[in-house]
Amino acid sequence: MISSSKEPLPMSSIVFLIQCPDQKGLVAGITNFFAEREYNILHCQQYTNVQDGQYFMRIKLEDEANLDRSELEQQFSDFATKTGLIWSVRYTDQPYRVALLVTKASHCPYDLLLREVEGELKCDIPLIIGNHDDLAGMAKQFDKPFYHLPITKGTKPQQEAQIKELLKEYDIDLVVMARYMQILSEQFVEEFAGRVINIHHGFLPAFQGAKPYHQAYDRGVKIIGATSHYATADLDEGPIIEQDVERVMHGNSPEDLVMIGKDIERLVLARAVKAHIEHRIIISGRRTIVFSEGA
Repeated sequence: MISSSKEPLPMSSIVFLIQCPDQKGLVAGITNFFAEREYNILHCQQYTNVQDGQYFMRIKLEDEANLDRSELEQQFSDFATKTGLIWSVRYTDQPYRVALLVTKASHCPYDLLLREVEGELKCDIPLIIGNHDDLAGMAKQFDKPFYHLPITKGTKPQQEAQIKELLKEYDIDLVVMARYMQILSEQFVEEFAGRVINIHHGFLPAFQGAKPYHQAYDRGVKIIGATSHYATADLDEGPIIEQDVERVMHGNSPEDLVMIGKDIERLVLARAVKAHIEHRIIISGRRTIVFSEGA
């Protein structure tokens, strides 16, 4: 069994994500709200999309307990209503609880589990759900409960109902499709909108669907890639969070591309999950705003 080497979480911080139509005085208004309540701003990032006039901000505060958290949220909600803000907040002393959906491929889920153990991902992964039982041994290695929920066309609604029950039981914040080779129903992804991350083994929007590396080989591409995105009702069409590529040669076989791609998939999925659990992503239509790491 692989034991955890996690370090204790540092002092808690408060992270707000904010979006609204761009307007004069936004930064002053938001920062003054926190200054008036004696919160220390540790970091602030902002972006204005001049194409559609939308403004986005990520602001990180020192959690000095100046106000009860519920009181802070109520006061900010009142302020946001007056100002026209859409917002969310997370507290860094409350790590995300992440469920992994898996099938047979181990490279992505194993990498996430190892990063959790090493403390690179500040989250808790309390369970693994598989439609095959091939990775039950991996779950045992990391001392994680493994739930084998087989699926057929005729049992899909019942299987997804079982998944939902487990997500509720384990109080899950984020679902990661770690090479889960099933298409979630429209009802499922709408219910968990913005809370399901998928890894696609291709550089979207090219090579959607099955066997993207074989599609890439047939087209004679000179780079291959992987894409992590939020799952939506449209296959491989969700807002993109992270991508990366690797150069390949004409002599590489489809099997070579699969092996090369595995490393890209691991890295891309880990980056996407890390950005989400650090509350660095705002979804804006079909796009995402991903604020920089380390703040």
